[in-house]
Amino acid sequence: MSVPFLTLLITIPLVASVACLFASASSARWIALAATLLNLALGILMWSQYVTGGPQWQFVEHHALAGNSLSWALGIDGIALMLIMLSVFLMPICIGASWRSIEKRVPEYMAAFLLMEALMIGVFAAQDLLLFYIFFEAGLIPMYLIIGIWGGVERIRASYKFFLYTLAGSVLMLIAMLVMIGITGTSYIPALMAYNFEPGLQTWLWLAFFASFAVKMPMWPVHTWLPDAHVQAPTAGSVILAGVLLKMGGYGFIRFSLPMFPEASAHFLPLVFVMSGIAVVYTSLVALVQKDMKKLIAYSSVAHMAFVTFGLFAFNRQGIEGALIVMLSHGLVSGALFLCVGVIYDRLHTREIARYGGLANNMPGYALLFMLFTMASVGLPGTSGFVGEFLALTGTYRASSWGAVVATTGIILGAAYMLYLYRRIVFGTSDNADAAAMPDLNAREYWLLAPIAAVVLWMGVYPESFMAPMRADVGRLLVRLHPATPAGDSHFMPGKPVLPTTHGAPTE
Repeated sequence: MSVPFLTLLITIPLVASVACLFASASSARWIALAATLLNLALGILMWSQYVTGGPQWQFVEHHALAGNSLSWALGIDGIALMLIMLSVFLMPICIGASWRSIEKRVPEYMAAFLLMEALMIGVFAAQDLLLFYIFFEAGLIPMYLIIGIWGGVERIRASYKFFLYTLAGSVLMLIAMLVMIGITGTSYIPALMAYNFEPGLQTWLWLAFFASFAVKMPMWPVHTWLPDAHVQAPTAGSVILAGVLLKMGGYGFIRFSLPMFPEASAHFLPLVFVMSGIAVVYTSLVALVQKDMKKLIAYSSVAHMAFVTFGLFAFNRQGIEGALIVMLSHGLVSGALFLCVGVIYDRLHTREIARYGGLANNMPGYALLFMLFTMASVGLPGTSGFVGEFLALTGTYRASSWGAVVATTGIILGAAYMLYLYRRIVFGTSDNADAAAMPDLNAREYWLLAPIAAVVLWMGVYPESFMAPMRADVGRLLVRLHPATPAGDSHFMPGKPVLPTTHGAPTE
């Protein structure tokens, strides 16, 4: 426990990022791969040292940087641990996916990815409000560069849209943070999570944070930047954008909105459910008519993230735990789906669905792995997708019966667009000789997809290994939310919400 795991996890990619800038293209690739693999090993060691059911905050570090104004305050609970593990797991896969496809400015590309890894880990580990904001906003810069320099034909427009959307909401969040520090006299996040803000003030603070996290998720109707960013980003950029960066919005709700502003969260619960319901149905219908594979998967990400907001704001254990598992599962599955798109794009240089067909004949290994990730996205039992969606739906039903009905509609539509995509690409006969002649996965591509497939099955068969570290933290959040928790559909009725009739421990 004396090892500064979190500082090392942030420092290693930072140092490697600088080293890449002074290396050749070939050396930069190996430096980036070595640094990300080292971080993965360090993350696994940290997970093994984490005490499940122990203190809420572990691996705590605290050093003053600017008097009482800013501190290097790091520490994680089980929720942050799982999101950090997701980050360090996907990063070496992203480096491997870029090994052949990125040929220009390779050192700068690798440096940008390593910088982004350090900033993502900083977001999940920060315990100082201003330090969190610095990491949260600085993470925009490397992704902006990755899209704008190494993206597709319309990369400049997509990168500006991504940057402006996410920055605009965060300005309000900064103002809210300064107000909170002025009132409480501290920027220490654990202390703020236990502070009782006035209900009237909570409303304005909640809205300010919501403006940032809703864009980051992204929630309807501020989701329009995501499809453009995904389509224009290189394959690895799409993987890390869907896999980790979108999860920062959900993490923000868990770390700030729900524990710090519980009354406001209950008050705005109908708004969140309505936005989530529209997102599930609308973006699923839009996905059904897409001709671009990447854009279809991008719209599916918006629908899956709506399950996260449904679950988080259900105010019960099943909903919150389900939302957390959906976040982890979506990070793996969507990343794998973007890798599958990248595999055939590298061969044919088009993402148009109509250009493919019959790939099961000449790419059976690819068809098998693509099928696994498609089934996980649909929520097939035995895969990671089923566990999270089942729990999130159960929790949503306890909070709102109509919300559960709408969310279930999203599952049906999700099966429609994913199975339709798979059928058009893998089955049937190919009308194009170049698609029919594409070779199957090579050794490098198997090494990229096989680890994700193993974890998707692991999470589907034995989800307890992922849920156990987070269970105590979910319980603490429920205790915090309990006084404001509405009962059933009462929060959608006119008048004051009806509180639960049980006393003492929160209802689960």
